[in-house]
Amino acid sequence: MTIATLNHRFDGPADAPVVILGPSLGTELGMWDAQIPELSREHRVLRYDLRGHGRSHPVPGTDSIADLVGDVLTLADSYGIRRFAYAGVSLGGAVGLWMGVRHPERLTGLIACCTSARFGEPEGWRERAATVRAQGMRQLADTVIRRWFTPEYIEREPAAVRRILEMLYACPPEGYAGCCDALAGYDLRAELGRISAPTLVIGAERDPSTPLEHARELAAGIPDATLVEVADAAHLANIQQAEAVTSAMLAHLTAGVRG
Repeated sequence: MTIATLNHRFDGPADAPVVILGPSLGTELGMWDAQIPELSREHRVLRYDLRGHGRSHPVPGTDSIADLVGDVLTLADSYGIRRFAYAGVSLGGAVGLWMGVRHPERLTGLIACCTSARFGEPEGWRERAATVRAQGMRQLADTVIRRWFTPEYIEREPAAVRRILEMLYACPPEGYAGCCDALAGYDLRAELGRISAPTLVIGAERDPSTPLEHARELAAGIPDATLVEVADAAHLANIQQAEAVTSAMLAHLTAGVRG
């Protein structure tokens, strides 16, 4: 397993409990900006770019979710962080779920937002990877953005939407395609019961990429998981309904500290 060097950033008090935030496919660590002011008051927040995304180095070859998890654990180890809470959106959430199954000793808590135990048929992800490698990101980005935000939000908040669209345009095609390869081989449906970390699952009412049924499947399969369903949001609910998502995250993280 080849490990990537991840671009990353810390916010919050150096001696506070650590929470690591994982981004969605095609984005950068800035996708979490709306959560930082509140989360960083009482947490040491560590954000990162996925391998081959943003300013993180690409890694040649076909990636797996295990590789992406290894990147995060290596980053944490480099700072001597042995235990932490983890929150992720979409692919970032899949990284957290995999970590919960395979590395439960590392997690004090888990937040899985707009994610899934399986993201559709493997062939669809292989086809997307091939398309991006051949044609680049631009056409795909223009399609994807309409699944990440509701039409009303796109019309109402063009600057916020444009910022995420620019992340997609800037994403290196090989980095994006490698993570598509990882999603093609990802399926945790039979292993959700092995997750022991206190888990919050967040689903979005109007998410066409990971519909509410996926969130409900996660919550039903993970022992004692809590489910929050966010109204009037599509796939990037942490941006479209930032206040609701941040409040749910804080409540879960605070309960974990007190517990």
